[in-house]
Amino acid sequence: MNKIGFILDYVNENEFRKLERALKKYNRLAFKKLNFNYYPELRNGNFIGELISQNKKNGIKKYELKLPSEKIFSQIHGEVKLKYIVYEKENVVMLDTITPEDILIEGHRAELTTYKGIMISKNNASKEMFKIDLLNQLQNK
Repeated sequence: MNKIGFILDYVNENEFRKLERALKKYNRLAFKKLNFNYYPELRNGNFIGELISQNKKNGIKKYELKLPSEKIFSQIHGEVKLKYIVYEKENVVMLDTITPEDILIEGHRAELTTYKGIMISKNNASKEMFKIDLLNQLQNK
């Protein structure tokens, strides 16, 4: 562990903040874990999540960290993940993005509607409602 600690920075701060605000609004559990558990770990040099790629020569590592989310949300929209890049030589953690980006950006732009307690996009509403109904039917059998 590095005694100095790491600085959190952003690949694109404006876009990242939009994703964070949407996460806060639509997935509070993931938002709380991110801010109160995961960010302090990253600052302390504890790189959590799955190592996706690394460049040993330049000391660059890319990670994906799965955030807690309701199972049905993950089944409809995909896993909620923080993607970040570690620059070990510079002691910097660059926060890249939070996925699923599409639904989070849409949620940031306009109020999303819900169907049976799950947020749905305006663009894919019928497809997502079908998935929700199908998953509910499978769970009830």
